[in-house]
Amino acid sequence: MSFNGSWNIVMKTPMGDREAVLTLAQEGDALTGTMVADGNSLDVQDGKVEDGRAKWKADLTQPMPITLEFDVGEEGGNLDGTVKLGMFGSSGVSGTPA
Repeated sequence: MSFNGSWNIVMKTPMGDREAVLTLAQEGDALTGTMVADGNSLDVQDGKVEDGRAKWKADLTQPMPITLEFDVGEEGGNLDGTVKLGMFGSSGVSGTPA
């Protein structure tokens, strides 16, 4: 599975669904990219592919500073997994090709 490409992702957060466009570039086990939501762009940090899953972090500054930690796999051409929301626990995240 390659995680290359653009994805429309939805994060199920305590404050409701949050949508973003995720663009990933996979080279071997390395993963880079950006997430764009609400006019803000976040860089994919510490991105890697491990055991068929994509894992990365993104530092959010608005509405409050928090590091999001993603762990997603591919199922039927779509993304499915979890995102850690700092002190707010974990939530589901899903994505479809953009």
